[in-house]
Amino acid sequence: MRVGKASDTDVEQVGTMREGKLDQKHLLFGEDGSPNNYDLNVGLTGSGGWRTPRHRHNFDQIRYVIKGRLPYTENDFLEEGWVGYFPESVHYGPQERAEGLRTMVLQCGGASGAGYLSVAQREATNAELAKTGEFKKGLYHYTDANGVPQTVDGSQAIFEHAMGGKLEFATPRYTDVIAMDPEAYDWIQQGDTGVWEKWLGSFTERDLRIGLLRLDPGAVYQAGQFPSIEILFQIKGRVSAGGEEYGPETGYEFLANEGPVPVEAVEPTEFFRAVLHTF
Repeated sequence: MRVGKASDTDVEQVGTMREGKLDQKHLLFGEDGSPNNYDLNVGLTGSGGWRTPRHRHNFDQIRYVIKGRLPYTENDFLEEGWVGYFPESVHYGPQERAEGLRTMVLQCGGASGAGYLSVAQREATNAELAKTGEFKKGLYHYTDANGVPQTVDGSQAIFEHAMGGKLEFATPRYTDVIAMDPEAYDWIQQGDTGVWEKWLGSFTERDLRIGLLRLDPGAVYQAGQFPSIEILFQIKGRVSAGGEEYGPETGYEFLANEGPVPVEAVEPTEFFRAVLHTF
């Protein structure tokens, strides 16, 4: 088990290729080079908001709205408490995020196995690209070897420079972002007394799973019993795990078949839960 607490994590302003201000606290990272590399973070939109053009990625994103309303097109939103699955290769945006929006974001390698380029790798590449061009309104502007001005999506420019090759997108498995309202689902008892779950969905042939977990006081959840990485993000409540107590906005990583690892509720507790693709 690995644990990352927002209360112990420094704020970083990331995404210099985009327009606006977005502060993030990165709670947990996966393993560079792994198809299941990931980044679990909490983001706060700063003064003036945050804007992106319509774009897509070669990795998956899952978003949980902690506070506010998250746009994923000009007309579509994730409401507070909702969960959105942004599959690899699927376009979304443009986005115009309002100041004060708070979200949990889990970015991870998609089912194609292309993996995920870490924040550290992206920011280092940003700095290199800034020497030969300019990021403006989510796009990278530069002049090619023939002296011709070129424009490319910022995310694509970073990936291609970092990987030394053309960005290839897997055939999209879905046609759009999948927006989920957890309030429309019922809690189902898992089997152990006081342990309740809502599986919002299972996606792709590699069984990415997204849901919520609720523990009554004194209930024990036996974590880490899946064939892939299990991620928990504590929404509310207090638990005891590994001899320590943890509160809201704590992230937990359990490796494939690491468990059972007991997580005991000190008070009523709720988690966002994901099980990454099985490779």
